[in-house]
Amino acid sequence: MENTLFINTNDNDRNDNDRNELTIFRYKLNEEFISELYQFSKIHQYDHRKDFKEAWNIWVEDNTEIVNKEILRLTDLDYKGNILDKMFKSARYYFRKKSTEKKDPKKRKVYVGIQTNLLEEMDKYILTNKNKPSTGFDNFCKENVELLQKEVTNLYKNGITDSGEIKNKIKKTYKNRYFMLISKDKKNI
Repeated sequence: MENTLFINTNDNDRNDNDRNELTIFRYKLNEEFISELYQFSKIHQYDHRKDFKEAWNIWVEDNTEIVNKEILRLTDLDYKGNILDKMFKSARYYFRKKSTEKKDPKKRKVYVGIQTNLLEEMDKYILTNKNKPSTGFDNFCKENVELLQKEVTNLYKNGITDSGEIKNKIKKTYKNRYFMLISKDKKNI
């Protein structure tokens, strides 16, 4: 794992004769060292604070070669902080709590869109009746019962069988169209 580099590109700080210098904002530990630190953290995962600290001090003494090598590497990269403190905090607060199990990604529902003719009617209604969205939606539903029945049938055929979910989908679509059209209308003014 390499250190993350963020380039400071402030033009005021640059001269044409100067070479571009890289500024490191996040100093990461070496992969080999992380592996050893991770093993230590998992062994002492459930230790109390004082026991963990004692085990840490013993581990640092037992592993002076790799600890010193990592301290030297970070010092060469111009790290200014307390390197042993950085290592301890990584072990105590990050690696100790890091889970080893892979999480399965959540299965996403298949998106079911609203029919174009309903969207067009919503747009016409919103542009002609500049009501607030809550009352506008209720009035739109009263005036377009037949169109809404067709949409409910379409959504039901596409797997959305809960009536509350269908109502929320149509209402959310109406409100999204309302805010999209109103914000577009304000930009044109």
